[in-house]
Amino acid sequence: MIEKTLRILICILAGIAGLLAADRIILLLPPGILPELLQVGIFGVTVGTVIFFLIGGLVGALVGYVIAPWLIGFIWRYSVWMEAKLLKMPLNDVLAGLLGLGIGLIIANLLGAAFVPVPLVGRYIPILLSIVLGYTGINVAIHKREELAALSFPTFLGGREKHREKTAAQPGHYKILDTSVIIDGRIADICKSGFIEGTLLIPGFVLEELQHIADSSDLLKRNRGRRGLDILNRIQKEMGVFVQIDNRNFDDVAEVDAKLVRLGQLIKGKILTNDYNLNKVAELQGVTVMNINELANAVKPVVLPGEEMVVHIVKDGKESGQGVAYLDDGTMIVVDNGKKHLGDTIEVLVTSVLQTAAGRMIFAKLK
Repeated sequence: MIEKTLRILICILAGIAGLLAADRIILLLPPGILPELLQVGIFGVTVGTVIFFLIGGLVGALVGYVIAPWLIGFIWRYSVWMEAKLLKMPLNDVLAGLLGLGIGLIIANLLGAAFVPVPLVGRYIPILLSIVLGYTGINVAIHKREELAALSFPTFLGGREKHREKTAAQPGHYKILDTSVIIDGRIADICKSGFIEGTLLIPGFVLEELQHIADSSDLLKRNRGRRGLDILNRIQKEMGVFVQIDNRNFDDVAEVDAKLVRLGQLIKGKILTNDYNLNKVAELQGVTVMNINELANAVKPVVLPGEEMVVHIVKDGKESGQGVAYLDDGTMIVVDNGKKHLGDTIEVLVTSVLQTAAGRMIFAKLK
């Protein structure tokens, strides 16, 4: 229905253009070119004029009918492209751009009026000024949005957001999630417990990486990616934390970890991860890291050398004669001379505890 309406509208406009063209052609025709019969008319409107107008209108409408499908397709593609661009832009940027466009067109109209009397090119100068100053106004307004907001448009151009950004600018307000911590899933439980303050920031490139993992042909990777997306949905819908998507991409950087570090430096945020390598790289570049594994180790029960415990030996150790057991929280216990008790539940004496960012390991001996 819309396509038919547009096609009719284009035919009408093209027909009007044909009428105007016919009128111009008649004025340019030399006297005597039309037969005398066609020059007979009433009130200055001759038969020839009517015929020329009819021919011009019909030709214009026919041309409009022919080019209408292409023109409608072009308009449709342009509207879809423009809609996609506008949807990606924050609302404050759109409003600032419209304001800049309006100011640019007003200035162009005022300046263009002075050039209208100029012969030949006078009528085209206002059009050129409108294009140049309109585009300039959009760019300047978007880049100076915060300053405009501070001057006179606090509500529409980001005054409220500016106050929020001041709070967000405090070091550590933003908690940036990386792919590993999302797939791990424990972040959802930590959010639910209320130990996370501030805003959870999910970079767009992390979402893209999750989507690529979820679309992988490998079953294990695909399940991990889908689990990560489910965790994000759960955090956004069920948890009492504010979640924000950041679309900055840093095209000059290829690695996701490097982009996370760059983003952390830019917004003074903390990176939430359980990736040991990212932990070290970020700390070297001055970005604070919150390692989920370190948090998990911190809340585990403290075990001191000399304490006794009951463990179940489940497998051989790497060294000769060693046996390996596990606590309920997954902590590995290496028992000297425990291999001979494989499959048994025995009492052991803790000799030492090794604590690292990757986890904790307990060494024990038979009691």
